[in-house]
Amino acid sequence: MQPLQPMRVDWVATPPPGAYPPPRGRSQRLTYGGPPTYPVPPRWGFPLLAWRWPTAVPGTVEQSDSVDGVRRLGRTAQNSLWLLAAVAVWGAFSEIWRYVLVSMSRFGALSAGVVSASDAMVVSSSAITITGCFLSLLLGLVWVRRARNVAAGLVGYGPSRSDRDVLIGLVVPGVNLVVPGSVFAELEHAVARRPADERPKPSKLLRWWWGLWAASGLMVVVVVLWSFRSSTQALADGVLLHAFADLLLAGVAVTSALVVRRITTLLLPVDAASVRLMRVVEVKDAPEPPLRSVRASGSPR
Repeated sequence: MQPLQPMRVDWVATPPPGAYPPPRGRSQRLTYGGPPTYPVPPRWGFPLLAWRWPTAVPGTVEQSDSVDGVRRLGRTAQNSLWLLAAVAVWGAFSEIWRYVLVSMSRFGALSAGVVSASDAMVVSSSAITITGCFLSLLLGLVWVRRARNVAAGLVGYGPSRSDRDVLIGLVVPGVNLVVPGSVFAELEHAVARRPADERPKPSKLLRWWWGLWAASGLMVVVVVLWSFRSSTQALADGVLLHAFADLLLAGVAVTSALVVRRITTLLLPVDAASVRLMRVVEVKDAPEPPLRSVRASGSPR
């Protein structure tokens, strides 16, 4: 009787059914079976709420003296200043038209409708200009206060003047021709991240704004004093003074909007969308890059 021979067994590992998707031929295409269906509403996903700012969520309060708050308030102040500039130009045009009508009245009577239209333009532009001045001044004061506080928190040192002194320097006549320029110079110095021991040096834009601001304030004084004269020529010259004052006000509004935008931009981090894209035109004195001797079939050119 022969002894039993050991049986040779080869073990082959195969994946369980369903572990891999079935093989798909090249000619087989995926077909759209419609949206997924569930027997019950799924309990996962985002809540059924619309987007809300953090201040609209109960229990969360955003600080008013923040960079985002200064940005939003600065945008509102800029819009009011641009509107004020447009209304001031409209008022200057109305005054110039009135002066032309006064000159034409020397040679004959004018139409009642033309005179009424001129009076309506002068009165309406003056009323809207005064309202816009008060609104822009209020928004500017609040924006300056918040921007000073945010800048002090970023650079680590506070301004030399308190909020009370700044308010007095911006509102009191006579003093408000000098103090605003130094206040904005300190604010620009702070938002530019310059050292505290360095003397603030206002930029060219800020110097233009300061000069127009002082000239506009002096022009208001001249117009008020000129209004006490009652001669015919003085009244005609007063119309031109009002037109020149409106043009100065438009210049102040435009430069103020630019100053607010500049300081607000310096407070914010650099936005990648606002960076000007650049491209390489020529490279000089650079070593030659190593070239591939053989290019693989799937590599990009």
